[in-house]
Amino acid sequence: MAFYAEDPNDAFTIYALANEYKEINIEKALYFFEILVKDHPNYVATYYHLGHLYLDMGDMEKAKATFEKGIKIAADNKESLALRELKNAFDEFMMD
Repeated sequence: MAFYAEDPNDAFTIYALANEYKEINIEKALYFFEILVKDHPNYVATYYHLGHLYLDMGDMEKAKATFEKGIKIAADNKESLALRELKNAFDEFMMD
């Protein structure tokens, strides 16, 4: 949290906190992921993890929308690895 206190606008720090909280406090993880989506919408890795968080919470509609948005942003930004991972996650989601 010290890094976040020093620079609460650093996307990587917010992303790291969100991922740390996923295991211990879903509400806090969601809080940080939502900051990323709002303030750093092109931070593509967010969509993969946020989509899975929504799946864990049982919110299929938000998971689907999150994966789809991430796929679009990854494609627009030509981030091929993130695009592949998001498409795979979306395909798995659609098969379940």
